[in-house]
Amino acid sequence: MKRYQLLFTAACFGAVLVLVQQSPQVERFVQHAIQSSASTNLIGSPLGQLARQVWREDPDTRKAKLLEHIQAEAKRLNVAPINAKVDRVWKAIPGYNGLEIDVEKTLELAERESFPDPPKLLFREVPPQVGLEQLGPHPVYKGNPNKPMAAFMINVAWGEEYLPVILETLKKENVRATFFFDGSWLRKNIPMARTIMEQGHEMSNHAYSHKDMSKLSRAQAFAEISKTEELLKRELGVDNKLFAPPSGDFNQTTVEIAHSMKLRTILWTLDTVDWKNPEPSSIVRKIETRIEPGSLILMHPTSSSSKALPGMIRAIKSKGLQLGTVSEVISPQRVPKVSSVCENVTLTRL
Repeated sequence: MKRYQLLFTAACFGAVLVLVQQSPQVERFVQHAIQSSASTNLIGSPLGQLARQVWREDPDTRKAKLLEHIQAEAKRLNVAPINAKVDRVWKAIPGYNGLEIDVEKTLELAERESFPDPPKLLFREVPPQVGLEQLGPHPVYKGNPNKPMAAFMINVAWGEEYLPVILETLKKENVRATFFFDGSWLRKNIPMARTIMEQGHEMSNHAYSHKDMSKLSRAQAFAEISKTEELLKRELGVDNKLFAPPSGDFNQTTVEIAHSMKLRTILWTLDTVDWKNPEPSSIVRKIETRIEPGSLILMHPTSSSSKALPGMIRAIKSKGLQLGTVSEVISPQRVPKVSSVCENVTLTRL
């Protein structure tokens, strides 16, 4: 009888030991106790060796195994950066950051959390070797095709009566756009421009008097751009980085003048042609069929675009694209993607 009682007691003790062993809180406590015992020379004792056996591998072994796991995950999940380049058709195409596991910081975090299984992976973005700034003075028509993002570029030289409706839609849909202002319009409509800025939109330069830039002398072209730059800075406190030539008319001299002023010349990927007052549904259909990652969509404050805007936004989002400003689209920063392989992944920009 006593033999059966001893066997039953041993079995119960073993079950409790297994359950306790699997508790992260208890394991952290034991690991702390084992580390603390080093100062009293208990680690090499039979009791210390037994503790290491009961509580799985010693920290050094576990760390080595975890490092091997992290390095294997790095080979599987790391994404190489893409360099900016000059395309024969699309001119300057921005680069796109790569993505890699920060092995050292992932390992440090795992040690602090007592080696969870699986560990939380910390990523960092890796910039390309060649960025837009290294390409020199070239116009930009689109973002990197690997970046799942698009932007509205709204050129404003008239049509202020439609701006409130456009702003209301953008606010409702939580979308930020880039507004390129004609300087002569901006000078007369500072309060409206300030309202646009206060709603979080990007404010940029559309020259001063809507002239064909390619037909101007260097001095005239410089004046067209610089007068609007001064207004943006003085009246709105904007540190602008972009320039959209009126009517999309420019030559290489235009691009070089803007580049000398630290402005990037921006054109468009898709044109709503809203100044011809097409049916709003036709604008939406065009966007639905032609939108792609990196697209810059040209529009103006018109009746057609103001009515088509909700449908355009829905069409773009339905393609899995995020909407942001022009500067965000042409930047090399990644747009985080959610996928099954990243359920236990944390993205950090380090």
